[in-house]
Amino acid sequence: MNTLFDKIWDKHVVQIVKDGPTQLYIDRLYCHEVTSPQAFDGLRRRGLKCFRPDHIICMPDHNTPTHDQDKPIADPVSKKQVDTLAANCKEFGLTHYGMMSQDNGIIHVVGPEKGLSLPGMTIVCGDSHTSTHGAVGAVAFGIGTSEVEMVMASECILQQKPKSMRIKINGNLRKGVVAKDVALYLMSKLTTSGATGYFVEYAGDVVENMSMEGRLTLCNLSIEMGARGGFVAPDETTFEYIKGRQYAPKGDEWDKAVAYWNTLKSGADAVFDKELVFDGADIEPRITYGTNPGMGISITGTIPTLDEIDEAGRASFVKSLQYMGLNPGEKLLGHKVDYVFLGACTNGRIEDFRAFASIVKGRHKAADVVAWLVPGSWAVDKQIREEGLDKVIEAAGFEIRQPGCSACLAMNDDKIPAGKYSVSTSNRNFEGRQGPGARTMLASPLVAAAAAVTGVITDPRELM
Repeated sequence: MNTLFDKIWDKHVVQIVKDGPTQLYIDRLYCHEVTSPQAFDGLRRRGLKCFRPDHIICMPDHNTPTHDQDKPIADPVSKKQVDTLAANCKEFGLTHYGMMSQDNGIIHVVGPEKGLSLPGMTIVCGDSHTSTHGAVGAVAFGIGTSEVEMVMASECILQQKPKSMRIKINGNLRKGVVAKDVALYLMSKLTTSGATGYFVEYAGDVVENMSMEGRLTLCNLSIEMGARGGFVAPDETTFEYIKGRQYAPKGDEWDKAVAYWNTLKSGADAVFDKELVFDGADIEPRITYGTNPGMGISITGTIPTLDEIDEAGRASFVKSLQYMGLNPGEKLLGHKVDYVFLGACTNGRIEDFRAFASIVKGRHKAADVVAWLVPGSWAVDKQIREEGLDKVIEAAGFEIRQPGCSACLAMNDDKIPAGKYSVSTSNRNFEGRQGPGARTMLASPLVAAAAAVTGVITDPRELM
């Protein structure tokens, strides 16, 4: 079949179980505090050590507060999870990037920025958004806690091989349209189950012209279409991004690595199980109106009417709108906003803060909006300050918080109150995802910034 997915997958096959799964070798395991405790307990019960501890990187991110990180965590559950990860890493001899260390941040932000995620790798983590790492040209996917234990013990995993899909986005993006909009557009077209059973290769002019940070956002959201993962073939953009990073190959090893990485492409005769083609010019800035990431419209569009929804989906559509306090056929432009969240493994990188700053520069935060701006890592925080973005952002009345998953999910202090509307750059808008009763509208950093300074849903192109 000669697809890039086949090349990477086949190179990592240890054995194929007859009428069963594939035993796949894993190059990198990432662990955070939420999905690892039971895995460590399992190793303990069986008297096992980690097979290749140098291939495992651990850090807390979900439960970390985004203020006063130098003080003990107030929430007892969060504190226990973070402390347990530190203790487990010490016992099993694993690399641990603890809170307040310059290496800490959201695991899916830190991995690529340190050069720990490299082209041609197989990468797993007990977290669905592991697909993010596919942006460097790796096969990366989320796994369950029992599988985390399996990889710790053997550096292998049992997996059924997914089918392959290629999504091409051709042409050019319009003004104000960024990678997040591309992902939200694809989800609205494919639905949240349209890529179930597939591993997606993103291609076409739009993807080739995307920065690495844009590709990281796009791949991050693959799971929200139901895909097992998503990735982009490595190219000069990839190599330029990786070169010189802490764990990237150096000297002769770099030249050898690039020579190999240059072979990581789908052949001209590659056959995919499914291929889809879209035109970048059709994509506008996007925003979601419902309770799954596929329920989205262009910023100037209207929520569908009942007649536009398949009969099978009408009950869930109505339930979703009731939760969100919205109506069929309604426009979102001008809708009041209570909270704005910039961050998460989806949009917590330097490019996202640059985009946010470009809109808020010379303007001021709307008085009745609470805004949480959370870098994806301490390295991003450092770069924000080196570039002077902090001055621009703070002059506009915003505060930059400390790194962590923050308001992406209600596992730390940053929760949206019930009934309040949040324009969020994170990846999920499920009921209660940002807090019990919270109403989440997913959007890009540009759309979030426009809402933050106007207090309502606003087309960012009007402020550019």
